[in-house]
Amino acid sequence: CQPSAQGTAGFRGTVTDAPDFDASADAETLYNAMKGIGSDKEAILDLVTGRSNAQRQEIVQAYKSSYGKNLIDDLKYELTGKFERLIVSLMRPQAYHDAKEIHDAIKGAGTDEKCLIEVLASRNNQQIHNLVEAYKDAYGSDIEEDVTGDTSGHFKKMLVVLLQGTRDEPGVVHAELVEEDAQALFAAGEEQWGTEESIFIMLLGNRSVNHLQMVFDKYQEIAEKPIEDSIKSELSGDFERLMLAVVQCIRSVPMYFAKRLYKSMKGLGTQDNTLIRIMICRSEIDMLDIRECFRMCYEKSLYNMIKEDTSGDYKRTLLALCGGDDDLAGEFFPEAAQLAYKMWETSATTKVQLRPTIRPASDFDPADDAQNLRKAMKGFGTDEDVIINIVANRSNEQRQEIRQAFKSILGRDLMKDLKSELSKNLERLIIGLMLTPAEFDAKMMRKAMEGAGTDEHALIEILVTRSNGEIHAMNAAYRAGEAYSKSMEDAIQSDTSGRFSQILTSLVQGAREQGPADWDRALVDAQVSTSCNMTLELADACNEDSDDMEIKFMSILCTRSFPHLRRVFQEFVRCSNKDIEQIIKKEMSGDVKQAMYGIVRSVKNQSNYFAERLYKAMKGMGTDDRALIRIMVSRSEVDLFNIRKEFKETHDCSLHEFIQVETMVVSFYILHGD
Repeated sequence: CQPSAQGTAGFRGTVTDAPDFDASADAETLYNAMKGIGSDKEAILDLVTGRSNAQRQEIVQAYKSSYGKNLIDDLKYELTGKFERLIVSLMRPQAYHDAKEIHDAIKGAGTDEKCLIEVLASRNNQQIHNLVEAYKDAYGSDIEEDVTGDTSGHFKKMLVVLLQGTRDEPGVVHAELVEEDAQALFAAGEEQWGTEESIFIMLLGNRSVNHLQMVFDKYQEIAEKPIEDSIKSELSGDFERLMLAVVQCIRSVPMYFAKRLYKSMKGLGTQDNTLIRIMICRSEIDMLDIRECFRMCYEKSLYNMIKEDTSGDYKRTLLALCGGDDDLAGEFFPEAAQLAYKMWETSATTKVQLRPTIRPASDFDPADDAQNLRKAMKGFGTDEDVIINIVANRSNEQRQEIRQAFKSILGRDLMKDLKSELSKNLERLIIGLMLTPAEFDAKMMRKAMEGAGTDEHALIEILVTRSNGEIHAMNAAYRAGEAYSKSMEDAIQSDTSGRFSQILTSLVQGAREQGPADWDRALVDAQVSTSCNMTLELADACNEDSDDMEIKFMSILCTRSFPHLRRVFQEFVRCSNKDIEQIIKKEMSGDVKQAMYGIVRSVKNQSNYFAERLYKAMKGMGTDDRALIRIMVSRSEVDLFNIRKEFKETHDCSLHEFIQVETMVVSFYILHGD
């Protein structure tokens, strides 16, 4: 069984030529929609989004011939706001729309580098040539001169290369140069002190898409990391962002735009210019592929994301360009499956270096720290800044020495003093930092189960991300807790039920296999998973066969090593032409779905999983402070720096900015690191 080949051969847009097209009749419809008092906006958007760009140009000409007026000028006069921008942009030829975007990006005092990057990194040779000509015609100046006059350094050099539109055509592969090019990129960056940017510019700006895809695969073998990771570590600023965009477009233009669309609608406000630009320029090219990639990467369809993030006629026009709700359709697509296969392959072959934000303090003196903490708490009032600066700038091992020194020197319990002097979230955060990791995890598990309700998300997050050793230590700490009258396993079984309880019970054993993937066994496990998917699709949930297959699938998820599971999920794509994440979201439900999905996301990219958990903790109605504290404390000495990078890449906004907006606790900034 093989996954379908990736590609966008044939029509993959959502906007097509209208049948029985009559430019004069359409011009009359638009004229009638705008004459008199008010405008029939629904008639305008229905007509404009129901015609291809070539047909819209005929309508513009017919309008002028019939009424002696400029249609775009009339639309600007009658419409307003984002709806006007969207409709007017749809009426321009694509090359002229691109030209206007570039012109607007560089005119005035500032420069919209993100727009320059998006347009120039994603267009093929012919689109670049059309853009250059349209820019000259529309603005009477040379686009290269204008762009170079507004940019600098290696960023400028790469933009100039892209503006030439001289990349080798698709299908041109210099087989004898693939390994040589990969070695050249490795030598220019990872293998030397400093980076030889000219090599990156020459190769990434001129080789064909097919050739570079092979080069990137070979590079991964040599460097044991994807080229994106090397670019992030070797380059910086706008040049880094441009080269990453080029690489992403080489891998998959639809995936690149899916991520750009997501970022345009998530985070702090909607980036309407980006949203409009992408929906217009891709609606006749590959919007179906973009929709597939969007649904594969995120938890909802592009259609529903637009629906929730926009309003009015603007929303209705965007939804028309989007073309359909993939959540409603519930389909799986071979193009998305092929991308999923490559993602799992990358996940399986990448060596991740975990980077914390908190490290042991140099010149550490636990006695001195203990004395300073006591001074900060005695007398009237509390010097919270001193407490924060000491506690958040010491490793956990050093904090335990401070606790001991505090008792040995002062005869006092540091934890009790901190609890009496601090309050609310600052108290919870500082106390969390002073506990050992095992004590902290045990406390978080107990908090998730105490009282009337259960925080299932917390239980899942902790148990799917901890190693066997961490789970064993957490179990011991849970039993040792003064207020804990039962084992963690007993607590889980009394507080949860059904298949969800079985999954958590399996995870809390801390018995996950270790070691690399077993390829033969991975294929067998993938076939079991495929059979489970087929059974779930065809049988009722109460069917005995369905129940048995689900148990087998659960066992694989809960007991196999992470390296092994990455290969299982890769083989699952090969055998089923579907992605395991989509199967879980489609076929599972409730807490079982959340638990299985959490395992898969953690296996795929644990830092990204935590980044998403942090995002959800701070977005929406109120902040989930317990989740925020739990993740920041538990990951600060493990991989919080990796999580920061994933957060920024996914949401186009730094974790620091989010914390700054959502909280008032200074300690979070220190844990976040520089």
